[in-house]
Amino acid sequence: MDGEFKNLLQVWILATTCLTYCYYIPSKIPSGTSRLLSLLPIFYLLTILPLKLHTIHLCVFTAFLLVWLTNFKLLLFAFDQGPLSPPPSKLSHFISIACLPIKLKTNNTNPSRKKMQKPLQKSFPIFSRSTLLAIKVVLFVVLLHAYKYKQYLHQKLIIIICMLYIYLLLETVLAVCSALAQAILGLELEPQFNEPYLSTSLQDFWGRRWNLMVTSILHSTVYDPVRRISTRLIDDKWAALPAVLATFAVSGVMHDIIYCYLTRAPPTWEMTSFFVLHGTCLTMELAAKRELADGRWRLHPAVSCLLLLVFLLMSSLWLFSPPLLRGGVNEKMMREVFTFANLIKNEGIALMKILHEKTIFVFSI
Repeated sequence: MDGEFKNLLQVWILATTCLTYCYYIPSKIPSGTSRLLSLLPIFYLLTILPLKLHTIHLCVFTAFLLVWLTNFKLLLFAFDQGPLSPPPSKLSHFISIACLPIKLKTNNTNPSRKKMQKPLQKSFPIFSRSTLLAIKVVLFVVLLHAYKYKQYLHQKLIIIICMLYIYLLLETVLAVCSALAQAILGLELEPQFNEPYLSTSLQDFWGRRWNLMVTSILHSTVYDPVRRISTRLIDDKWAALPAVLATFAVSGVMHDIIYCYLTRAPPTWEMTSFFVLHGTCLTMELAAKRELADGRWRLHPAVSCLLLLVFLLMSSLWLFSPPLLRGGVNEKMMREVFTFANLIKNEGIALMKILHEKTIFVFSI
């Protein structure tokens, strides 16, 4: 574990060096092809850096930040778009915005973005944010405890436990990154998750509630360009549909690529199939909404929420979870969790002993 933390430090020192170069050199080059060419070595370095890591949690999260988010933001930066354009006045802000899973609050005037960022309806107002956080912490502990008895559990229940763990871990890590960026850098940020389990449709889930920072990046890098091309070929009313499909296809490819960092093997494209399926279903949903704009056949929100959760569960069991089971990735992932928990526990006990001994020494003087 010590060697892995050393590798992690080296990876992020190199990544920070790359972004420092981006701040001082390419930012002075005119946007377009010239700036893009100056960034090509950085794209390559950021793509290979996660290969130095071998633990699942550190490798996946580093690949997610560098290979996906940072590269996509720098791609937008090459054409003077995205959150890095114009470059922030401080280097620390540029590096943080480039590589951290954060999204600055902006007054967006784009009608499609405003629609996508529709505020959350308070379906369960009796639960405050602190109560929801406490519930998630308890659920997290219960899931870890339940996994210890996996030999008595059905295989599909074990998969569901792993997927819930991934969701809770992802939301927690992104929230911690956001809180640190707000506290240290004083940046005003938007939330990354918006209680996705309250979604009433695929559009609501993927567009307004799930991993909103990634949604925003994909919107700028894939959805907007494809939609601009589509409007030249088909009626503007339907131009969004191929853009949605392209966005989900790119998201699926990036998930498969990140999974390759774990297995060091060619992708199986199951995760891409999962996102293409969801993209196809979402385009059908959008088309149906346009045809039934008068509100006919509208289901009760509770029924819609239940149907959506069933669809998410069944499609995840079919396409998203098999790669996690192949090669015992889920076993390795949970082993790392318990190893880290034991490390924290042992370090905590050692610290308490030191404090206890110092307290006795002070009172004995």
